[in-house]
Amino acid sequence: METVTESLSSFYNTIATGIGDWGLKLIGALAALIIGLWIVRIILKGISRLFETKHIDETLRPFLITLLGFTLKALVIISIAGIVGVPTASFAALIAGVGIAIGAAFNGSLGHLASGIMLLIFKPFKVGDLIKTNGAFGFVKEISVFVTIIETFQNETEIIPNGAITANKIVNLTKLGTLRIDMPFAIRYGADIKKAKEIVLNVLNNDPNILQTSDKKARVAVNNLGINGVELLALPYAKCENYWDVYWDTKQAIVEALGEAGYEAPLPQRVVTMTKES
Repeated sequence: METVTESLSSFYNTIATGIGDWGLKLIGALAALIIGLWIVRIILKGISRLFETKHIDETLRPFLITLLGFTLKALVIISIAGIVGVPTASFAALIAGVGIAIGAAFNGSLGHLASGIMLLIFKPFKVGDLIKTNGAFGFVKEISVFVTIIETFQNETEIIPNGAITANKIVNLTKLGTLRIDMPFAIRYGADIKKAKEIVLNVLNNDPNILQTSDKKARVAVNNLGINGVELLALPYAKCENYWDVYWDTKQAIVEALGEAGYEAPLPQRVVTMTKES
């Protein structure tokens, strides 16, 4: 009987000691996790302020902060695993296995991630640029690692996967700072072309939204001889933010000025030749 009692007592003491040790380790791990995440938060806030002070490209900031935050949190978790007693080598292998499984499950998303990293590194455009891509035309509001957000002139928000952007043509209208806005118009055959060009050029020269620098001078040129009339082209330059004001308002001013000067829109014409019968 005494032997049984001693055995049970020894078994109980062993369990109590084990639970005590594990309990202390778990409490220590929980405390370390809370402190570690708090320190990571402070570090990320400090780095974010540093980025603003050093004028790091605002397009890159969210990506770098996210990447750094993920790395620091992973280090905290691996360190805590060591406190609990999990071998770090085994834990790292576990994380690698989980990463491979997640990568296989989100194969398409990883493609968008790679495209997002390419956009952030090579910078074909940045936040605030006016671009055309994948059928969207508007200002870039945000570039994340998975999607790019564009605000169109119709006040729509288009969220485009980065993979679709890098797989298609990208037109950056802001890259050079100014745009040439081609505006075609036509006059009838027989009308005074020189006077029409002077009228249109006068409209362009008096438009405050059109640039008048030495290398960005507005001009008017004959573009084509059409079936029904002479096709001319107004070629003004403007800043990106004035694009639609020039495209709509200046075009209307040209039509009104030509109308006031007596120019009529070209109409279909047909020349009929009469032959005398013998």
